[in-house]
Amino acid sequence: MKKQPLVHLATPSRSTHLHAAWIKRAITLLLVLSVVIAQPLQPVNLGSTADFAILAGSLVSNIPNSIVTGNIGLSPATGGNITGFGPNENSGTIYTTDAAGPAGSVAAASMLTTAQGDLTIAYTDAANRTPVPAGTFLNPGSGDIGGLTLVAGLYKFTSGVQVSIIGSDVTLSGSETDVWIFQIASTLTVGNGIHVILAGGAQAANIFWQVGSSATLGTTSVFKGTIIADQSISLGTGASVEGRVLASIAAVTIESSTITVPGLITSVDDDEMLPEVAILSQNFPNPFNPSTTIKYQLPVTSQVTLIITDMLGREVSVLVNNVQTAGNHQIVWDAQSFPSGTYIYRLEAGSHVSMKQLVLIK
Repeated sequence: MKKQPLVHLATPSRSTHLHAAWIKRAITLLLVLSVVIAQPLQPVNLGSTADFAILAGSLVSNIPNSIVTGNIGLSPATGGNITGFGPNENSGTIYTTDAAGPAGSVAAASMLTTAQGDLTIAYTDAANRTPVPAGTFLNPGSGDIGGLTLVAGLYKFTSGVQVSIIGSDVTLSGSETDVWIFQIASTLTVGNGIHVILAGGAQAANIFWQVGSSATLGTTSVFKGTIIADQSISLGTGASVEGRVLASIAAVTIESSTITVPGLITSVDDDEMLPEVAILSQNFPNPFNPSTTIKYQLPVTSQVTLIITDMLGREVSVLVNNVQTAGNHQIVWDAQSFPSGTYIYRLEAGSHVSMKQLVLIK
């Protein structure tokens, strides 16, 4: 029988294997890039600290006259370590751990413990954001960002940061939804008269400066964004901040300074003006018996929960638990069946959390 010729199957060459491997890596890279592109940088969730213009651990010191729009809080230090505030320098509430605070302050040790806990969570979140910055997002300007224009994104500094002390401002350029997070290993220093400038619709509410030690803002400087510092924050004479100054362990000191929480406005009764974040107003009347009105504003349609707790954090009443549209809202709490005492009302609107105290006196 005549033998049939053997059919030889071609063995893939090394170049074929390399080509296939290259294609596989390219597809993987494209998939990774598509995920990154599809998931833009998200803001840091400040939790219950979002309503605080100032939050400190050891001291809050003011040299008049300053203008603070937002709450002021100090914990674990006692209320006697809040000094220098006149009656017209703060539009929010001063919260203390005891009754030793300035006139008109409110003792709210439990709420402040929660706020400091939320500050730790926010600090850790900002410090641990990934992917680890590289290229132009790693140590831009060798740590002195004066004169630079920085697009939105996650920036990392392996030591300290200066916003130039030689006369050059820094510009943050992006849209109203873009987010900036600065991971700073040690200090943040802003020179006298230096400005952080926002361009292209960038919003102070979306800018976060995580500071590994302490922050110092020079005289008449203009700063944008929330400072989340492990140690202290100091504002020179006439410095202004659209944002928050939140110090975990040490002091916040200000001098004829202006601090405004982003989104807080003074004409809260104007139906055509909406804040950038949810705003929870102080109940009225307060103290009250037996009912009081709670007002709040929503910037967008949100899932809203409004609850009443006692000073130990135990829930005693649910006033709202549904989706509500953007705009002004109010609800009356009838506390006829509750004993006299101090209570906390807590608003959750989307990812935003706000808390305030009310007093029932019978």
